[in-house]
Amino acid sequence: MCLKATACLALLLIAAPTHAEGQGDAAVAFGSRPSVARLRLSPDGKNVAYIVPAKGQGSFVLTLALTAGAKPKLALSSSGAVGRIELCDWVSNDRLVCLIYGLARSTLVRNSQYLPFTRLVAVNADGSNLKQLSTTSNAYSRGVQLGGGRVLDWLPDQDGAVLMSRVTLPDDHIGSRIGSSKEGLRVDRIDTRTLAATTLEEAIPEVIDYLSDGRGNVRIMVLRMARGATQQDTGATGYSYRRKGTRRWEPLASYNHVTREGFLPIAVDPDLDLAYGFKKKDGRLALYTMALDGSRKEALVFARDEVDVDDVVTIGKRGRVVGTSYATDYRSGVYFDPVLEKLSASLSRALPRHPNLRFVDASVDEGKLLIFADSDTDAGVYYLYERESRHLETFLVARGALEDFTLAHVKPVSYPATDGTIVPGYLTLPVGKENAKGLPAIVMPHGGPGARDQWGFDWLAQFYAARGFAVLQPNFRGSTGYGDAWFQDNGFRSWPIAIGDVLDAGRWLVKEGIADPAKMAIVGWSYGGYAALQSAVVDSTVFKAVIAIAPVTDLAALKEERRGWTDFALVDEYIGDGPHVLDGSPAQNAAKIHVPVLLFHGTEDINVAYAQSQLMDKNLAAAGARHQLVTFEGLDHYLDDSAARIEMLRQSEAFLRQALAL
Repeated sequence: MCLKATACLALLLIAAPTHAEGQGDAAVAFGSRPSVARLRLSPDGKNVAYIVPAKGQGSFVLTLALTAGAKPKLALSSSGAVGRIELCDWVSNDRLVCLIYGLARSTLVRNSQYLPFTRLVAVNADGSNLKQLSTTSNAYSRGVQLGGGRVLDWLPDQDGAVLMSRVTLPDDHIGSRIGSSKEGLRVDRIDTRTLAATTLEEAIPEVIDYLSDGRGNVRIMVLRMARGATQQDTGATGYSYRRKGTRRWEPLASYNHVTREGFLPIAVDPDLDLAYGFKKKDGRLALYTMALDGSRKEALVFARDEVDVDDVVTIGKRGRVVGTSYATDYRSGVYFDPVLEKLSASLSRALPRHPNLRFVDASVDEGKLLIFADSDTDAGVYYLYERESRHLETFLVARGALEDFTLAHVKPVSYPATDGTIVPGYLTLPVGKENAKGLPAIVMPHGGPGARDQWGFDWLAQFYAARGFAVLQPNFRGSTGYGDAWFQDNGFRSWPIAIGDVLDAGRWLVKEGIADPAKMAIVGWSYGGYAALQSAVVDSTVFKAVIAIAPVTDLAALKEERRGWTDFALVDEYIGDGPHVLDGSPAQNAAKIHVPVLLFHGTEDINVAYAQSQLMDKNLAAAGARHQLVTFEGLDHYLDDSAARIEMLRQSEAFLRQALAL
C-alpha cells in the first residue's frame, strides 16, 4: 500500500489506458476492469468514496466531496501484489474502513501453495492515520491467522467506532497482550482512530460469526457444527439468540448449507424484534421471519412458486431491511417500505433504459441516496438522489471505456432438452443482426456449478456479441435458483444431465437457424470451463472449438485439493465416488476430444488449481490434440487484471476465427 499520497496520485495518472487509447478496441473496452466500483456515501451524505483500477490488480480508493469544483483525494492504494482492496465504507464523515484480500505462500497445507487471508484497515479520507483493525498478530505456534474479522455494526452514532469480530488464536505467552487468553471469535468495539478496544463478546471456539441489530447490540451467534477429531465441516451451522435487553444465549435455529434444510438468519430488525432469513417452501427458498421475543414464531414473508427468493434488500448504515428480491427471467425487487416502493417505481419510470435499479447506500438520515442502475445494454450508472428536493443527478458511469460501444440486447429464451425438459437461458445477438441466420455462435455455460446466469450486462458475452457471435447462456440443470428439483445432485454428481443440457443448447441454436453448425464454439469459466471440455468428451460434433478458462478437468484431483482443509469431507461427498468421477473428468478422457482447445489459467488460483489445466494440457498433448495453454503468472481464479483480460479476449477471438474459419 502507498502511504504517500503525492506519489500514489502520480501513479494514478498512468495506471490505466485512457478512454481515447481504447476507443474502438473491443478487447480493451470489454476487458478493462470497471472504471469505478464499490461507491459509498459518508454518513452525512456530503462525500462519496469509491475504488478505481490501477496497474495489474492494483486499486486506488478515492474520496470526493459532493460540492461544485471538488476534486478526488487519495485515501488508500494497493499494488495488488500482496493484498487487494475489496471494499471500503465510511465509519465517520472523514474516515473509512477497508477490507483487504490477499494470498500468501504457504507449505502448511497439503496441495495448497497459497492461503487466502483478509485484513481490515482504517484510514482517514485524506490518506492519513492508517491503522490495522484485525488482530495484529499474524502467526502463532499452532497456526496462521487467515481471517481478519468483519464489521458487524458501523455504529453511525459513535463517530469513528465500529463493532467487529476479531480472531483470537493466542499462545500462552502472548494471550494477555492481545486482550484474551481464549481461542475463537470475539467481538470488540474499536475506536478506529486510536485502536482502543473494549471486548463485548469473549472468544468462543465454535463461533464463526455474529449478527448485530444495527444499533450496537449483538443478537445472533453463529456456531460451526463440526465432527470428528479433525473438526470436519458438516455443512450445517447452528444459531443462538438473545432476547432484547438480555445477555443469555438461547437456541434459535439450524441450517444445512448442503441440503438447504432449516432456517438461515440473514438480518435482525430491532423495531419488530425479529430475524429475517431463508427457509424452504415446496423445495424453493422463501423469505421468513422468526421472532426473537422467546416464542421463535415463524411467519412467511414472501415466496415464489418457480424460483428461489434469494436476497434481502437493506439500506443505509444500519442495514435496515426494506425488501427482498428474486430472479425469474429478470430480477425483481419487492419493497416492504412503502416510501421506497413508491420511490423505486418513480425512479424506474425516470430511468426506463435502466430496469435493474437498486439503492446502493444512503446517508444516516436516508435523506440522500446513492443509486446504481444498469441493463443488458448498459454496464451501469451511479446516480445521486436528494429526497427532499427530489433531485436526481447522474454521477459516474461504471465502465467508461464502453461509452462509445452500442451493446447488444439480451433476450430470455428457453429450449427443449433431449428428454423434453424445458431449459431457460439468455440469448445475446450481435447489434444489427437480431434477425440474421447462420451466425457464428458460442454457448457459454456459467460457473459454479452452484450458480445461475441472470439478465443484465455481462462483459464476456457482450465482447463476443460485439465481435459478431451469437451467445447463448443456458441455466442447465444443476444451476441454483430454481429449487431442489432443478439442482439435481449438483453439476458434478449429475454431470451427464448438466452436460446434456449444454449440448442441447448448441443443437437448439442450429435447429432454430440462429447458428451455422460449422461455426459454433463453447466458452466457459470455472465449472463453465469444465462443461466446455466435458461437452467435447461426450460429443465432439456439436462444438467445433473449446475455450476453457480456469477449468476443472479432473474430479478426483479436485477432491484432493481440499485434503487438509476442514471442508474436505464435504467436497468429497459433493463430488462423490463411482464411475462418474472418472467418466466425468475431461483430463482422463482427453483422447475423446477431437476439436481445438484453448486453455487459460492463473498460477495462483485457489478455487481451481493451476495443476488442473496443466494436467489437461499434458493429456491433450499425449492424445495429439490441437491445443494451447495460456498461463497468467501471479493471477488467481478471476484474472482480475485488465491487461490479462484484454490479452485473453484477443487470443480467444483469434483462436475462434482460426478454428471456425471465420
